[in-house]
Parts: sequence; structure tokens; C-alpha cells
Amino acid sequence: MNIIIFGPPGAGKGTQSKFLVEKYNLYQLSTGEILRNEIKNSTNIGKKISSIMDAGSLVSDEIVSELIEKIISNSNYKSRIIFDGFPRSLKQTNILDNLLKKYNQKIDIVLKLSVTLETIKKRISERKNLEKRSDDSEEIAIKRYKMYEKSTEPVIEYYKKLNLLKVIDGERSIEQINKEISDIMALIEGWL
Repeated sequence: MNIIIFGPPGAGKGTQSKFLVEKYNLYQLSTGEILRNEIKNSTNIGKKISSIMDAGSLVSDEIVSELIEKIISNSNYKSRIIFDGFPRSLKQTNILDNLLKKYNQKIDIVLKLSVTLETIKKRISERKNLEKRSDDSEEIAIKRYKMYEKSTEPVIEYYKKLNLLKVIDGERSIEQINKEISDIMALIEGWL
């Protein structure tokens, strides 16, 4: 089972992905983490990524798709991937569709954690008290929330038309969200 999880920064994607990884033995493919690992390991592509990011630019879809293909083509992860942070545009959606077809896979479900901007602000201020993260300011949170909503809207619509989208009320407790996701997974063939 391949899953895509959407939600603005602070919605709880990381928490819910971790839950899915543990409960269903899936692999979380976080594009941000993959990019950071390539930089940390000083691979050739990592050096290229580092110079692009140092210049304040976004890493190209071509580089990201090359890294994602390494995971999709690995038989250890076949039909066990949670896509977190990808795709974020229709171009990336098309890249993902082509890669999955190439390796005889598909997306089985798309989960969208629906959360209001007010909740995001509240969570980030609570998180700031617990752990210091450079991206945890209200101003940055508002900007990232609006950017996320605008950029992912066409992607969400694409998966909605394919009847793969399940919207989860992300306003509730972690446990309630876990339960709703588990209920959805139980309905999908193969998880009964």
C-alpha cells in the first residue's frame, strides 16, 4: 500500500506518518529528510543540493525525482511507501505517477489532515515552548500555511477526482486521528 499524506506545516503529518510506519510496517519517504541525508553524506548529488539550497533556491523536480526513484525502485519498499512532502505540484504529481507505473505500483490512498490556521498557530506556540525550531514563528507559520494551501490545492483536486482522497479532521487529538486513519485503512482491501 502506497499512501500520500498532506497537511500544512504543524498539522501533524510527521506524527501520523510515524504511527502508520509502526502500525503497518511502511516506509516514510520524506523529501526533506532525503535531501538532508544526501547533504550530510556528502554524495555528489548532496553537494549539488547543498549549493542550490545555500543560494536560496529550490531543489529542482528532476533532482527530487531522481532521489525518489531510488526508493520506489527498491524492492524492500515496494507498495509500502508513505509520501510525505511529495508531490506538491501537478508537475510532481505527474512525475510520481510515471515513476510508480515504471515500477508497477500505484497510490492506494491520499490522506489530507485538515487543520485551520488558528490551530496551526496554537500548536506552533506550544511546540516553541517544548523544542526550539528555527521555523517556529507565527509569521513564518502563516506564510507557510498560505503557501501550502495555494500550491497543493490543484494536487488535492487531482486525487479527489481519482476518488483516492480521504479528508481527516486534524483538529482532534492524536489518538482520535490515529483511530480515524486506522478505520480508513481497515476498509481498504488488503488490510482486513
